[in-house]
Parts: sequence; C-alpha cells; structure tokens
Amino acid sequence: MSLFKARDWWSTILGEKEEFDQGCLCVADVDNSGSGRDKVIVGSYMGYLRIFNPHPVKPGDEVQPEDLLLEVQLREPILQVEVGKFVSGTEGLHLAVLHCRKLCVYAVSGTLGNVEHGNQYQIKLMYEHNLQRTACNMTYGPFGGVKGRDLICIQSMDGMLMLFEQESYAFGRFLPGFLLPGPLTYSSRTDSFITVSSCQQVESYKYQVLAFATDADERQETEQQKLSSGKRLAVDWVLNIGEQALDICVVSFNQGISSVFVLGERNFFCLKDNGQIRFMKKLDYSPSCFIPYCSVQEGTINTLIGNHNKMLNVYQDVTLKWATQLPHIPVSVKVANFHDLKGVIVTLTDDGHLQCSYLGTDPSLFQAPKVDAREINYEEMNAEMKELQKIIREATKMQDILPESEKQRDVTVTAEVSPDLDAESQAIESEVKAEAVPSVTVKITIQSRVAVQKPSLAVCVQAPLAVTCDQFVFDDLEPDSSETVVLSVFLKGNCTPSELEGNCMVSYTIPTEVNLCSLISGILRVAQCNFSLPLQLVCFPSQPSKAANHKLTIDTNKPPVTFLNIFPDFVDPSEGDQANALGFKFLTGSKTTLLASKTSQRYRIQSDQLEDLWLITKELTRRLEEHFKKQNCKDFACTFSGSIPLQEYFELIDRHFELRLNAEKFQELLSERAVQFRAIERRLLTRFKDKTPAPLQHLDTLLEGTFREVIALADAAEENQANMFQAFTKLKSATHLVIMLISLWQKLSTDQVAILEATFLPLAEDTQELGWEETVDAAVSYLLRTCLSKSSKEQALTLSSQLCMPKDTSRLKKNITLFCDRLAKGGRLSLSTDLATQQAAVMPGGCATIPESDLEERTVIPGSTAMFSSHGQITKQKSK
Repeated sequence: MSLFKARDWWSTILGEKEEFDQGCLCVADVDNSGSGRDKVIVGSYMGYLRIFNPHPVKPGDEVQPEDLLLEVQLREPILQVEVGKFVSGTEGLHLAVLHCRKLCVYAVSGTLGNVEHGNQYQIKLMYEHNLQRTACNMTYGPFGGVKGRDLICIQSMDGMLMLFEQESYAFGRFLPGFLLPGPLTYSSRTDSFITVSSCQQVESYKYQVLAFATDADERQETEQQKLSSGKRLAVDWVLNIGEQALDICVVSFNQGISSVFVLGERNFFCLKDNGQIRFMKKLDYSPSCFIPYCSVQEGTINTLIGNHNKMLNVYQDVTLKWATQLPHIPVSVKVANFHDLKGVIVTLTDDGHLQCSYLGTDPSLFQAPKVDAREINYEEMNAEMKELQKIIREATKMQDILPESEKQRDVTVTAEVSPDLDAESQAIESEVKAEAVPSVTVKITIQSRVAVQKPSLAVCVQAPLAVTCDQFVFDDLEPDSSETVVLSVFLKGNCTPSELEGNCMVSYTIPTEVNLCSLISGILRVAQCNFSLPLQLVCFPSQPSKAANHKLTIDTNKPPVTFLNIFPDFVDPSEGDQANALGFKFLTGSKTTLLASKTSQRYRIQSDQLEDLWLITKELTRRLEEHFKKQNCKDFACTFSGSIPLQEYFELIDRHFELRLNAEKFQELLSERAVQFRAIERRLLTRFKDKTPAPLQHLDTLLEGTFREVIALADAAEENQANMFQAFTKLKSATHLVIMLISLWQKLSTDQVAILEATFLPLAEDTQELGWEETVDAAVSYLLRTCLSKSSKEQALTLSSQLCMPKDTSRLKKNITLFCDRLAKGGRLSLSTDLATQQAAVMPGGCATIPESDLEERTVIPGSTAMFSSHGQITKQKSK
C-alpha cells in the first residue's frame, strides 16, 4: 500500500448523474448543537440539499443511513451554500442557499426521536430574496463592522454587487470595467471586498466606498445626472497576476496578520492587506481547488491544494510538506472536526463523490521470512556461472539491434492485388486528363493468433498514386480471428509515378500483466507487408513508335523470349509469336516502345522522355527473371553495355533545381508584398480612427493593387509547387533508371545496389528546407572520400556538417561524373572506411589502385556530354 495515499475515513456517492462545483460544499455546526462537531452541507445543480453527520466506518462496511441527517429537493439549481449569522435578533447559525434568481435563508433544527427511527431534522425558511439579476456567487461577513450578525453580498453575472442586510435589501453597485464574474470574498480586517476581474487583476473595494458610490438603479440616467448624483466606484488597490483565478480566500489566524490567498491557473499567491505580494508559488500542475486551514508556526500558513492529477498537496507557505493521492479529482475541499477527530479533509468531486479522509500511514504487517541456513555448494555455483556466461556470450554475438523474427508471428498482414483492373473505376478526384482512369482492387487481410487490442491499419502508396481509403480502425481481435478490408488504388496526379509499390502497416497492442511501476498494460507492436501494383494501372497498349529521342539496350545471356509469353496483358493474342515490337502509352500521354531482336539476345527500350524508360525497363527485367525462374534457369542475367545517359539526367536535375530557385523567389516576393500590405493597412486604420477625417490619398487603391499582387503571387507559387512535385517525380524515375543501368553495367551485388539507392534516393519527399541536390551531393562526396578515394589523404578530408541549398548544380554534376568515372576504373562501393581493408575485400583479381584522371581536375563543361562505354573509357561530345 502506498505511503502517500489519503486514508478513507468516511465516503459516499451523492445521487445519480448530479453535478457539483466549488460553492456546493460547506462545513459547519449548522444545527447549533453546541458540541463543536461539524456537519457537511452539500447542494447540487439538480436542486438537492443534503446534510451529513459522518461517523467512522470500518473497512468493507457501508455508510449508515443515520449519517444522512436531511435530504430535500429545492426544485432550483443550488449555486452556493454558506452558514452564518444571517437572521436578525439571534446569533445562531443559519443556512444561506443561493439559487440563480433567489436567495433563501433556512434554520436547521433536529428533534429527538422516541422510536427506533432516531432523530429527525428539518429546515424552516426564515426569509428569501427574489433577485432581479442572475446570480453567480456570494460572500458574507460583518460588513461595516457590525457586531453579532453577518450580511450577504451577491455578485450577478453582469457585474452587480447586491448587498442584503439580513431580511432587507440594502443597495446594489456595478463593478467598473466588468466583463465576466470572478471569485469574490470579504476581508473583515480591512472591511473590503476582494475579487479577480477578467483583466486578470486582483481588485479590492472598500465597503464604505460601495455604500457612498452611485446607486446601480441610477445607471439609466443621463450622463449629467450621473456626475451629480453620487461618487464613482473607485478601487482601493489593484494587483496584476497575469492569469485567471480559480478561487480567492482571506484568512487571519491571529489578530496581527491577515492574508489574501489567490489560486491561479498556474500560480498560487499570498498577498498582504494592501495588495503587496507576501510570496508566490509556481505550480507544475493544473490546480482544481484549495483552502488555507491553519498556522502551525509563527508567520506561516498551511494550505491544501488539489489538482487534476488526483493529488492533494500540503504547503507551508511555499514549501511542500506532504503529497497524498486521492481517488478522484476534487472541485472543493474543506477541513472539519468530527467527534474526537480534528482536521478531517472533506473533498467533493464534480460527479458527487464525497469523501472524508485523513493524512497518515498504515503500519506494515509484512515480516521477511527467515532464511534457511545451509552450506554453499561451490561446484554447483561454478557450473551455473559457466552456463550463464555461455548464454551471455551467445547473446553478445548478435550484431543486430532488433530481435530475431519469430517463427510464428502474433499478427500477420497480407495484401492481395487483383490480377484484373476494376470493371468500374473507383478513381476519385483524379487530375489525369485521360478519358478513363483505371483502378485496381487490393484486398488486405489481418490474421491474429492471439488476443489483440486496438488494431489500426495504414495503407500507403507514393504520390501521384492514391487509395480510396488509407486508414482503418478495428475493434479488439479475438485469438485465431481475422479482419479483411478492400480498397482501390488509382493514379491521382497528372504525372507518371516512379514506383508501382505500396505498403500496409498494422499497429496493435498485445495485452500483458500490468507493470507495478507503470500504467502500461500492453506491448505495442507493428506488422507490415508490401505489395506490387500492375503496370496496366498507369499505361495501356499502343502502336509502337519507330523514332525516339532516348534509347537503351539491355543484353541477356539467354535466347530472346516472345512478348506473348512475358507481356500477355499487353499483346494481342492474334499476333502470336510474330510480335517483336510493343507500344506503351501512359495515362499522361507519353509513349514508350519495347523492341526485341530476332537474331540477338537484346531488348531495346525507347521513348521521347528519359524518365518514361524506367517503369518499362524495370518491368522487362522483372518479367524476364520470373520467366526463366519458372524454367529452372538459375544463371540468367541482364547486362548493360551502352553509355550512361548522364547529360539527359543532368537536364532533369537542372529543371528541378530551377523550380526550387523559383520557389525561393516567390517566397521572398510574397514576404515583401505582405509587409507592404500590412503597412498600408496600418496607415488606413490610422486614417479611419482619426477624429478629423483626412483624405485617403489613394491608399485604398494601393491596398487593392497590393492585394491583387499577393493573390497572383500565391497562385504562381502554388503552380510552381505543383510543377516542382512533377519534376521531382520525373527526377526519381530517372534516378531509378540510372541506378539500374550502373548496377547492370558494373554487375554490382545486392549490398552495393542498396548503397547506391541510399546515395541517390535519400528523400521520399522534397522540401525547401532539405532538398534532393544538397543531400545527394553530400552522400556522393562521402563515398568519393571513403570507399572510392584515391589515397588516404582524401579520407582525411572533413565534410561540411550543414546542408544548405547550393547556388547551382555544377558541383553536384561534377561529383556524379567523378563517381561514375571511379566506378569505371575499378572502384567498388563499401561502407568500410579503412582503405587497405576495403581494397583487399572488394577489389579481387589484382585490381590496381585507381589511377589519376584528367577529368577529376576539371569541372563539367556546360554543353558537353560525358559518355561511358562498357570498358570504362570516357569520351566527350560537344553539343551542337
């Protein structure tokens, strides 16, 4: 059991679905029993008034019925209950109940019972006041220094203070500058009312000033009558606390010191009578209620503060003395004396949990068992130690951070792509200008082997592809159960995608035993799978084209395969084996042609756009590999012996970089026009506020013109952003193509291809803060100075740790050209930075160190084309 937990002395639940707030709780000897024992008075917004006389309850027992002295429904919401000397002619305590439009004062009395039903209590209405304004809260005290009686002050929702001298109405005053009502209290030492205004200021008003100020009933008179009919309501002192207040309280535990306590939203203030701050405590939690309750040391005051973390903190001035856990969030807290127990903490929640508790500790009854004394067997201990060391050594051999995959996962997710396109397209808001935008159905199945909580599925495809629905949330899954969802994928953007792949990921929680040190009751896990989309989703068969600007030739080591076998979904069956040319037309309008040689083992891909070659080339190599794999042919390989189209690739880089520069220019122009627009607005606002109107001097025309410029620039920036997205998509497609050609040219392994992809495709999305050019330049420079370096001197060079947008792309193009040159000279990709180890590991066959190249000392000449042959030789062709 926790040491810092409130000890439940007595508790009960009030009603059903009733609401309570700060002023609904009061503690006093309301029936004037004279025993000094307090009763708990609770009023609710449902109009129920209850009075309790708590008695100690043993653990496990229920509250006795006789603890409830009185329960009555007053038919109107109860805003606040207070106990004081409210009836003239007697100094006995009476109960004041504040309703929205009524103030009632009752006398509570009890009659001794002669039978087993016990004592009977009843309330008697002494007087009531019907209010002309809606009430908010009230306070009471000996206003004006009266002896032996308490007067009542009610604050209305529109800022009027209504003062009642017991059975009669005295006067009403409006607070100056009022907006919203705040907490209100009365200080008997200074005879003043203290509140916190909506300006976040603590304000104090003298009772005498209120009495002699202008009557609230005269507010409807003219301004001249106001000036002559009384004094204005002046504030005594003001203190700005900079936040709204939850409650305010004035306490005086001796005759010499009186303090004003204010509970803010994040701070706790203690003020002197004149408004000066005695101390302030910054709270690291959100408080809900408070009460200063005693002074245990000269010059200090103890305070109870409840918060929304179900904690009750005890402060001595600003020092935290105790913290205790409550079962609920309190909205009101009091300190009472019951029977022989003093200082009982009474708390009330907004849903009616009333609890009387105390601070203390329970004795620990646990005793550690005696340890059996026995002799130690050192041989068994040594054997056990060796076994544990063996397990530790096996565990430390693991190089992977992630644990090994389980043989049978708890949750598996599979995606099944329909072999045919949807009969009726499910494309939604597609920007493609084609006549028909096809879609394909993807069926995703989640299978659970164990109980799973809160599974959620996310489906992701790279733009410009889109799905009809990408988020799914399921109910808890039972063991050996499954869930299936069906969605459609289509081309949304008006450009060809760089990848025809998707990913689906399921996040779920497996229930487990509650950790004693935390509140985590489950383990969060993730399962995912990838799926491939058909080529028919973005293109359809077309007539082959004879002429094209870009051509690639892929060599194979096997006889040519007819297109009817590897592209049955694009070839007309009537052509049969005679089809050696195949045309593809993308939904965006561009065409690509695939040719197969009848005599040699070569395939040619040609198109007017370099980026359009990528998807067809990738699909060709994939289908050829699958075809020969079905024939149990294990030595099939594709090679590339042509020239890497770097010059065309560099044109795409320049186009993308130019759009990035335009985006920066649009941003600067928008910022300038926005500054100009705000400056004109300020000038116009000054003219409009001037009491003596002056001519606008065409400022309105200038404002309208600037507004139109801002709108035009915003439209241009948006259009440039769309063009930049398309340019980046084309650049990714061309980059994929260059990576494939380099890997086929140099016959790179899977690990080396992964390094190449991480180097040239580091970003899934392109932004102004971190762009593709500077990221790729840093990655290529790193490889040139590590695994592709000429000597140890280059390895000692340090790279810049800050990535920023370059001024141009000349350095990037030079590094890419140098990168391909060093690969052609025998360099190999490796993550090892040790030059000797790297050369021994990845340069077999007695490869010599990369020789010096004239190209490395030069920059790329604009207008020249670097062409790479299969033997690594470089030739330059001047562009015309």
